[in-house]
Amino acid sequence: MAAQALYRKWRSQTFEEVIGQEHVTRTLRNALREGRLAHAYLFAGPRGTGKTSTARILAKTVNCLADPEERPCNRCHICQAITEGRLLDLIEIDAASNTSVDDIRDLRDKVGFRPNEARMKFYIIDEVHMLSNSAFNALLKTLEEPPPHVVFVLCTTEPHRIPATVLSRCQRFDFHRISTADIRAHLARIVAAEGYEVEPEALELIARTATGSMRDAVSLLDQLLSYGDRVITVAQVRDVLGAISEQTIGEWMATLAHGDVATGLALLNRLVMEGAEPRELARQALLYLRGVLWLKVGSDPSLLDVDADTLAQMREIAAAFAMPDLVRAVRLFSEVAAELRSSVQPQLSLELAFVEAATPTTEAAAAAAVSDQGEEAEAPPAAVPTGAREREEPSEGPSAGAEEIGVAEKGELSGEDKLALLRSSWDTVRRELQAKSPAALGVLSSRRGVRFLAVEGQEVIIGYQERARYSVEQILQRPEVTEALEQALSKVFGAPHVVRYVPEDAYRAKQAGGEGEAAVRPAEGGMDPLVETAVNEYGAQAEQL
Repeated sequence: MAAQALYRKWRSQTFEEVIGQEHVTRTLRNALREGRLAHAYLFAGPRGTGKTSTARILAKTVNCLADPEERPCNRCHICQAITEGRLLDLIEIDAASNTSVDDIRDLRDKVGFRPNEARMKFYIIDEVHMLSNSAFNALLKTLEEPPPHVVFVLCTTEPHRIPATVLSRCQRFDFHRISTADIRAHLARIVAAEGYEVEPEALELIARTATGSMRDAVSLLDQLLSYGDRVITVAQVRDVLGAISEQTIGEWMATLAHGDVATGLALLNRLVMEGAEPRELARQALLYLRGVLWLKVGSDPSLLDVDADTLAQMREIAAAFAMPDLVRAVRLFSEVAAELRSSVQPQLSLELAFVEAATPTTEAAAAAAVSDQGEEAEAPPAAVPTGAREREEPSEGPSAGAEEIGVAEKGELSGEDKLALLRSSWDTVRRELQAKSPAALGVLSSRRGVRFLAVEGQEVIIGYQERARYSVEQILQRPEVTEALEQALSKVFGAPHVVRYVPEDAYRAKQAGGEGEAAVRPAEGGMDPLVETAVNEYGAQAEQL
């Protein structure tokens, strides 16, 4: 004989046992106490939140043979028959497989027969939104004027698909997702009663993975109990789910925040090779990015239900993200999470979403590059001149600044004026780099650690932060990129100019009278072919390990 599924064994049998839906159970208890039983109910809400269980408890309470204050007693033969699923007067219909008008006509023909042994005959129609329009029309008259001995309970996860004419004839109750804390506490009771032990972190992971569905949580627990070990560990839960730790998800999202595509793709590939499920990775990444977004907009962090280490990691990532980039990433991962349900190559879909989220659009890149120069007003005057900015506002045309100043005049410009001219002529640089190396354009325009600091004679100084060193060495210092950038600068200034890359902090220290700086040195050795492809074709940026 097959063992009974855990979610059926631990199904709620009284209103008090229904978890997380007190607003529903209290209203139903009060209505029954006052004798105000409706002829039709609509239970709407996410899957696994107790809709069908509550409908069965309602049928049990109405038909229980015990005293009213004891109902449901779960001892009388009516209660036991409902619990065991053998009461003839409780008819459960799966609308997903009985969608036609003929099915509803058959129901309508039988609804007039009086109950066999119970007071009231209950019809529970699950996933009622799956009925056809003709079936709804056939059901409508019966719902409007049902026989006095019949109660309908319609259950659905998509109430918006139910015709308004049907909705208007039902008392509607909306079931909410169950909180992680309530799921965790219920799972702990089940584990203890079944004679097992479980690590607290494992319970937490199960509860959070269920996303508000108690049935999903209990089904996952049932699967884990089949492992054979008496102690359920967090490692077992991750193995079953194909999931990874939040810290690792955070490391992956950090590469996204810094535009480090190559490292991000390599990490994603390693996780999949180690057994992580792409669909689960997409779900975890989306939940993580949601938390980062909450922190970015200043929401209460206690609502995120994460530990202190993960919260600190999220704060760092939120600080690294620009708000438009973060919103775009959340949207992209939300789309790919839905797409992966039917994707033939889920890993590829996830990789494309990651690359797109980490690579700025052409318009965003140009806007970021121009505004980056404006942001330098807070830097020390020697490193980032401000006088030219006060005299020169960016022009409305794409290259108006370059066109209005003749070649001779350009040669006489000061470093401050040249920096201002570079800002106003950014489109010239953008067009050159877009044609030769979109990756280089992405690095210079991404606000992620690389910026123009100054122009000294015929030399344009580009500063980089340590996190961007690898991007400078492997992308910007490639010969073809250097040539394209210097050609663009020569067009802007009307005379040959070269570029020099320096650590930004060291350059600022030198300008302030401190230690001198050292220009970045090219990395020795070649790149892995996969990394090189990501760098050249997808604009990847990666920190050297």
